[in-house]
Amino acid sequence: MMPASDNTGAVTVDHRRDVVVVDTAAYRLEVDRQRPRAVLRDPGADGRVWSRLSLLASLDLVGGRDESYGIAPVEIADHTPDAVEFVVAASSPLWRHKAVHLRCTAGGVELWAVASGAGWRDARLDEVTLLGGRAILASGAAGTFRSSIGFASLFSPAPTEPVHVVRPSAVASSLGVVGDAEPGRLHGIFSPPPLCWALGAAAPTGATAVPDGPWWGMSLCAPVSELTMTSARYDPLDGGFLLRLDYEGHTRGDAEVVTPRVVLRPAATPWQALTDYHDLLVSRGWAPPPGDPAATPAWWSEPVFCGWGAQCARAAALGAEAVDTGLVGGAGAVAAPDLARQDVYDEFLAVLATAGLDPGIIVIDDRWQAAYGSAEPDLDRWPDLRGWIAAQHAAGRRVLLWWKAWDPGGLPADECVTDATGRPVAVDVANAAYRERLSAIVAGLLGPDGLDADGFKLDFTQRAPSGTSLRATDGPWGIAALHTLLATITTAARGVKPDALIVTHTPHPSFGDVCDMVRLNDVLERDVHGDPVSVVDQLRFRHAVATHSLPGHLIDTDQWPMPDRASWRAYVAAQAELGTSNPALPALYYLESIDNSGEQLTRDDLALVARTWADYRTRRDAVRAAEYRENS
Repeated sequence: MMPASDNTGAVTVDHRRDVVVVDTAAYRLEVDRQRPRAVLRDPGADGRVWSRLSLLASLDLVGGRDESYGIAPVEIADHTPDAVEFVVAASSPLWRHKAVHLRCTAGGVELWAVASGAGWRDARLDEVTLLGGRAILASGAAGTFRSSIGFASLFSPAPTEPVHVVRPSAVASSLGVVGDAEPGRLHGIFSPPPLCWALGAAAPTGATAVPDGPWWGMSLCAPVSELTMTSARYDPLDGGFLLRLDYEGHTRGDAEVVTPRVVLRPAATPWQALTDYHDLLVSRGWAPPPGDPAATPAWWSEPVFCGWGAQCARAAALGAEAVDTGLVGGAGAVAAPDLARQDVYDEFLAVLATAGLDPGIIVIDDRWQAAYGSAEPDLDRWPDLRGWIAAQHAAGRRVLLWWKAWDPGGLPADECVTDATGRPVAVDVANAAYRERLSAIVAGLLGPDGLDADGFKLDFTQRAPSGTSLRATDGPWGIAALHTLLATITTAARGVKPDALIVTHTPHPSFGDVCDMVRLNDVLERDVHGDPVSVVDQLRFRHAVATHSLPGHLIDTDQWPMPDRASWRAYVAAQAELGTSNPALPALYYLESIDNSGEQLTRDDLALVARTWADYRTRRDAVRAAEYRENS
């Protein structure tokens, strides 16, 4: 027989008739003995109720929907001086054994599901729900059950269009590696972002504003190899919510399945929630610890010129000229990728030189390749790319090549993920032959016997293959597959050039080993009311997400697209003002005009860039000198 109460140091457990009460300095959790529910509240019996957590889960398989029935009373599975763990077992039409586990420590609560004994061969996970699921209760109530919403707002670390960093708690949110500019899909700017939301007591107050607390962090934690879902969604409905994980039939479920852990922790701010998330993953060996800034190659922190914005602006100007001559849509129309040319980039360099701008890094953007997947240089556009890179090296600059992730162009179909007709839709990173090919491509682009480039700006990571009907080699899928793709590129790059720089928009802590610099990515436009959102406010929000999720990593502040010249000037000034613990590199995208407004840039505009670069370099060098003195 369990005692009436147990004092476990920081965690006190009180066994009452109808509930088991867990008290800590940070929260109280009241676990219902008979129903799959636990009330999460602030400390004390009268504390604010954040959620009545559902202790149900559904683990669907392709061809079968899971539901719980015959739900057993809650049991204590483990009780140590530091924690208490509850388990709620249930019967299932798909699984021989299924249970939800709930572990309470002084710092917070963790919940996960375990299932085994799938009812048929080649069982594959389809969708998993946590903090709720389909069930048939002893009372006769049936259908989908959810956790309650006792909080006013939800912070999402994923930049979205419309821009609403903190949204009402009744609005959904998706975090993952699938997205684009189509309606309901523009949430892939970070892909993946940290899988960490924050639940707030106060209502939202603006597109990028973060209200005062208190807050609770709500994150998904697992080794990156087990993050085989394409997305994790906060799914609210009528005062309740659950989390949906999309596995899409590409994760085997014929052995024991252990879901990621939902970790709930109190936090003063969403930024603390992101820091706690990073630290938890590092402490469990699920993310690399921050690197030593002193070991970072010095050239990585040089100002960047990326040609994409200049290409877009020139294409827009040429398009305006074509309108006057009736050429738009005809032979005279020019797209921005058409201007990724050796002669055009030479013209960009001339503009930089005239303005007294000397970037340490040049990014050759979309598209220098004849085909995205095979990545041979387009000789019509770049007749001597190797020689051009050598000339930049002679001038003291490094060159990064833009890379479109996932694109199968130029690759054999048997190394690609295909649709049901056999059409390639993405590279197949689970395929050893493709990974071998990719390693050879990278070696050729960066190696001394190839182009001798210095690294990659990796883009389109949100274009991960997604779909149950897709055909692929068994292996990693979703977030895990993207990590495998980037790990293959990073390993091959380091093999031929140890100081190769890998720039990605993947600020998830577990991607710290395949990302040297976090790119803040494309700037968005409007809030939920259709009003413009400050580009500087967006910059600061994204910088804060990156600094708390990947502390110590360099940050590429990006600069495209800009709505007008005034916004561009404000963005330029803000780039160099950001902190030095995560140095934010000023990135220049525009040289001649602004694509969206058509406004010409003046000598004074480029002088502003020169001043901010000089200020940035002065501050950076002062930090380096201080670190050198401290370590000497």
